[in-house]
Formats: sequence, C-alpha cells, structure tokens
Amino acid sequence: MAKKRSSGGLSATQQAAKFLGVSVLAGAVMAGIALPAAGALGLAAKGSVKGFDEIPANLKSPQLSQRTTILDSQGDQIATVYSRDRTVVDLKKISPYMQKAIVAIEDSRFYKHGAIDLKGVLRALNKNAQSGGVSQGASTLTQQLVKNYFIEEAGDDPTKVAEATQQTLGRKVRELKYAIQIEEKLGKKKILENYLNITFFGEQAYGVEAAAQRYFSKHAQDLNLQESALLAGIVQSPSRYDPVNDEAEATKRRNTVLQRMAEVGNVSQAEADRAKEQPLGLHVSQPKNGCITATRGAAFFCKYVEHLFLTDPTFGKTREARAKLWNRGGLTIRTTLDPQAQDSVQASLKEHVYKSDKVAAAATLVEPGTGKVLAMGQSKPFGYGNNETEYNFSVNRDLGGSNYGFPTGSTFKPFVAAAAIEGGKPATQEYSAPYKMNYPSPVQRCSSNPYVNTKNETVENENESEKGPYRMKEAMAKSINTYFVQLISDIGLCPVVKMTDALHVVQGDGSKLPETPSIALGSIGLSPLTMASAYATFASRGMYCSPVAIESIVQKVGTEQNSLEVPKSTCSRAMSEKTADTVNTLLRGVVDSGTGQEAGLNDRESAGKTGTTDERKNAWFVGYTPNMSGAVWVGSAKQNVKMTGIRIGGVYRDLVFGGQVPGPIWRDAMAGALSGKDAPDFQLVDIPDDQGDGGDQGKGDRGGRGRKGGNPGGALGGLIAGLTNGGTSQGGDTGGTVPTPTFSLPDNLIEGQTNGGTHGNGNGGRRG
Repeated sequence: MAKKRSSGGLSATQQAAKFLGVSVLAGAVMAGIALPAAGALGLAAKGSVKGFDEIPANLKSPQLSQRTTILDSQGDQIATVYSRDRTVVDLKKISPYMQKAIVAIEDSRFYKHGAIDLKGVLRALNKNAQSGGVSQGASTLTQQLVKNYFIEEAGDDPTKVAEATQQTLGRKVRELKYAIQIEEKLGKKKILENYLNITFFGEQAYGVEAAAQRYFSKHAQDLNLQESALLAGIVQSPSRYDPVNDEAEATKRRNTVLQRMAEVGNVSQAEADRAKEQPLGLHVSQPKNGCITATRGAAFFCKYVEHLFLTDPTFGKTREARAKLWNRGGLTIRTTLDPQAQDSVQASLKEHVYKSDKVAAAATLVEPGTGKVLAMGQSKPFGYGNNETEYNFSVNRDLGGSNYGFPTGSTFKPFVAAAAIEGGKPATQEYSAPYKMNYPSPVQRCSSNPYVNTKNETVENENESEKGPYRMKEAMAKSINTYFVQLISDIGLCPVVKMTDALHVVQGDGSKLPETPSIALGSIGLSPLTMASAYATFASRGMYCSPVAIESIVQKVGTEQNSLEVPKSTCSRAMSEKTADTVNTLLRGVVDSGTGQEAGLNDRESAGKTGTTDERKNAWFVGYTPNMSGAVWVGSAKQNVKMTGIRIGGVYRDLVFGGQVPGPIWRDAMAGALSGKDAPDFQLVDIPDDQGDGGDQGKGDRGGRGRKGGNPGGALGGLIAGLTNGGTSQGGDTGGTVPTPTFSLPDNLIEGQTNGGTHGNGNGGRRG
C-alpha cells in the first residue's frame, strides 16, 4: 500500500527521517531554528531517529477554551465568563483576506511544504550562522499550531505554560513529531482554521473572531484587507504590535504584512499601497468578562450559578474536573432567572436601601412546587470598591456566602408551629405566655440527653403589655416569644429538628441546627435562599422542592454542540397538606392584622412572618403567595451594626422592625414580580379563637385592603358592605365605627366586621 505523501513530494515520515539523518544539523532542525548554533551542535547526539520514534504518535487536539454565556429564563444574556475570550468559527466564516494575510506573514510556503519547510530551515540556518545567534526561525504554521496546543493544555498553570514554551530540544522533537501527524490527519484548510482559532491576538483576545470583535467590533468574516493585515501582524508579538497602545508600531507592522501579501501574489502592489494609506480604523470593544458585567443586577445570581457548577457532581466527579470544564468554557447556560422578577427585586432594593447605607439588604425569590430561583439581588453591588461586595448574602458559604448566614429572629417560628401541628397539636393550643420567663428546663431532644438550662437564661416579649394567655393564631400574629418557647418545651426539640430537616433548613455553613430551645426565636444563622425555599413548602401545601438555577447547558466543542446533563430539583413531602394549610392560615393573619401588615399585597393573597434579632442587628421578612416565595434580610455582614437611630434608604428609623424595612422591600419586589400573573387563593382552615373573628374561610371575591381608604359611606354602610361583600374596603381605615345597634347582632359577627374578620362571602375581607 502506497504511503500517503505530503504536498512536498516525500511522505512526512520520509521527510522527518531525512532531517534526522543529518546529524550535524539535527539539533538546529529539531529546535526549529530556535536555538543558537553552538547549542544545537551540543544537542545533536540526542536528536536520533530512535528517540524520535519513541515519542507517542497520538496527539489529541485540545478542546479550545471559549467564552461561556449565561442566559436568563427568556434566553436573554446575563453575562459572559471565560478564562480566554474565544469563539471558535469555521474557516468559511473567516475573511479570505485574513486567511491570506496570516499565511503570507507567518508561513508563505504553507501550501507548498509538509509539516517541515526544508527550504525555510536552510534559509534560517544560513541567516542565523551569519548573525551568530537566532535571528530567524523556520517553524511552519503546523508547528506553531502544535506549540499552541501545548500552551492551551497548560491553561493558566504558570509551571505548565513554562514547560510548553521552553526552548529545549526535547520539546521541539515532540513538536515536530506531532506536526507530521497533524499534516497527515487534518490537511491544510483544517490546520489553518485551527491556527486562526487558537492563536493569541493580544488584548485578551484568543482566536480571530474574538480579535475582530475586540479591535473592530465586527465578525471575522467581515474583515477587510487592511484590518486583516493588522491582525496578522499582531501575532508575532501581541504586546509590541498592540494597536491600542502603540498605533505607530502597529501601523508599521501592518504595512509590512501588506507588502508581503503583494510579494507572494495575494494582492496586487497597487492594492497593497492603497491599503497602506488607510488609517487603522480601530473600533475597540472593551472586554466584558465575568459576573461583574452582568445585566439586571444579576451578578450575585451569576456567581451563584458558577458556584453551583463547581460544586455539583453532575458536572464532574471532582472539583478539579468541574473546574477544568468550567475554564474550558464554550457553554451556553440557560437559567431560571425571571427577568421581570429580577428587575422588580433590584428596583425595590434600590428604593428602600441605599448602597451607601451602613447596612445592606438581600432578597431572593423562588417558585413553589419547582424550586426555581427566580430572582436574587442585593443593595450593595457586586464589586471590590467602596460600598460594593463580592459576597452573596442570599446563599450559604459554600455557594459564595459571606459567613454562616444571619440569625432569622421570629421568621423561624412557623417551623416550630408546623412541627407542633404535624405532631397533633391543635392551632388553638393555648399557653400562659407571660411577658418574661426562664427558658424551660429540661427539654427533650432527639438524643437521650435533654436540654438543661444551666445558665438560668431568660426570654421575654417585645413589650411588657404582651402577656398571655395566647392561642397560636394571635401569638403568631403578634410574634409572642414566650408562647413559642413554651410550645417547643411542650413538644420537645426533636419534632422541630425533624421538621427543619424535611425543609432542608441548615446553618449557613451547611451543618444541622443545634437542639436548643433558642432556635425557636431564630438564634441560628440561615440564608435568604434557605428561608425562601422552606417557606415555599407552605405555599405548595407541604411539598419541599430543592432550589434549582440551571435549566439547560449546551456545550460547544470546536464547532460542534451537545447538551449536558443538569441537576434537577428534588421534591419531597415535608408535611401534610392540612399542616401546610393551617400554617398558611396562621401566616396570612400576620400580614392581615399582625406585625407584617406593611408587607401586605393589595391584589392577591399573601402570608408571611417578620423577624428581628437581638440588638436589632438583623431584620427579616419572609413571605409568599401560592405561586411565589421570597425572603428579605436587612443587616450588616459583620453583624456589627445595631439598627437603632439609623438612616436607611434616606429615612430615619428610631427602631428597625422586620415588618418596617424588610416588609416593604418584600411587598414591592413581589408586586412587580407577580404583575400580570395569576392570583390563586390559599386553601385555608378554620382556626376558632376567643375573639369571635368569624373564622378564616370563605370563597368570595377578595375585598380591597381597607387601610387604603375607601368610600366612607357611614358607619352602618361599612358594616352592611362588610356583611354583603366580605369587607370590600367600604369602611374607613378600620371599617368605620359601629354605632350601638337598636337590634341584636351576634357578638362574634360585630367583632368580625369591626376588626376585619373574614365572615361572609369574602375570604379577603381583611383588616376592614
């Protein structure tokens, strides 16, 4: 069978053997004329055919690193990230001028020789001998391609890069062997395509497409003659011939390329001369790399996606393997980010908390039933300057969070209530709930050792007027601390820990919650994403779904594309539907008539809980509708700011409460995120109490929120409207003052209407 011959006549293997047979020149030839004559002669003995044959024959072309594009759920770009800015393109998408220019200046005999250019070698040897050093090289484009392969494989490892570029005979021998192989396997057009895609053009641009975008803000296929000559000239020394920093030197080099193109017949001398007269015509596009360039304020979400990729085994068994895939890039990552929700979150944060404030705010929205992360934002932008931060306050430490999370205050209480209700406690459970008390002792844990209050620690309510007895509904609405401590004492710590385990509530460092009664009051640091996902379980009637941010990934390998497997949300039942419905009823009361009234939405049902920690270092509101859940935290990352006598968002606050600052942020963020979307109702349960509020159920149309005003209509008019319409904001701010009737009405009916009960047709006849 005849051996395949190169375009130079002899087969590539025969050509190599002929080289190696000339032992006097072997060192210089193997070094591609990159070594001085003396050095070459000293290494000649090592450049034997035997050594050449022992080099492995299989060279795998590296997968070229390319930019990764991160998209939102609608397919719009959020950011591009890359270790090397490169977009691989087919040769047919590269200007013919560019193809001719690079060949003319780098290897004018490219189409006439094989892997090695014998004429070039002899010419360079003669030139170098005359100069006494290395003034000219003889590496072909193919050899240069192999060298770039080695550099590409080295990545950003400085040691490996040094090994890939060191001027040694051994490296040059390997380079030659692989060049021969590539010539036989790929052919000239593919070699040229690969070379133009891999080579460095300066200004962070790898490959001709990125270079065309960087210097001229156009595609490689649209480059004209003088633009192509400029780019081809840069390759020899990207720093020396950088047109951005040295226009004169770059122009001189460009004209050298144009003249060379005329000499080899690529263009006429007249064409070359006209092109030499043209200005460089730069239209520079600045590099836009990394999450710091993200649109819609989604930089923290972008970093969250990056951390997810680097920590999830779906993308590789080891972190090293995942990092290699991420750095190689070429990924198009479609995420769950909802642009409408993200815009709304950022607008609300910007309005309520200034980036220059002493405290920061973070907000995260998720979708119940799917776990999709819809929005993630902060008041302090992503960055490294004043009033900026690189830490994502919405997530745990392993995903880019700043510390161990933030104490949640009373937003933890619904977990205690859910554990109690799931275990059989009625929502009408009553406790004495004094203003102040010792932490109960002992309290049963999951382990055999009970908790014992050896330090005689105490707990108290916000105000001295808050003292029981209370039932669960009122205790939740008023956020009575002593009630929930008594509740956790009654049921024990184990049911609470089991409930938080089912809700995947873990500390900011990923560890399980401690079994101590103080967790009832939110003493443990948690993240907004953890809280939003846990509360979403109430909205989805007891089904917890793990948060997910990546919808799909398409990987580009060269010019080919394939889909990667992505992690899916895992859903599991955390509590019964009845328990979830009961908690929804309790937390709706917090928004309707409790501490969370400032967070209430006007056009749809919502529920939630406020939280404020000791010394007011943290304030929270976590709430939800049936189709969206969100958590808002306000505080300082270092936990060193007491929010008393403080100005936040241009407003002076004597004391900060969870319902006062985080509540309105949540309200405005959710209102915009849900605008135009369905407004489903909760499935509620009856929770009788001793105040005759008329119950909680009813399926009529929701009335408008009475505190927004309404038609005064007189006191009796407000009463009648409340009776017939479920409290459709017909009274004044409190539904009007009911005069002493001349007829008998049931006490609970009167109480229900004057205090915004939900008696009658309207399940939204709220604080009337």
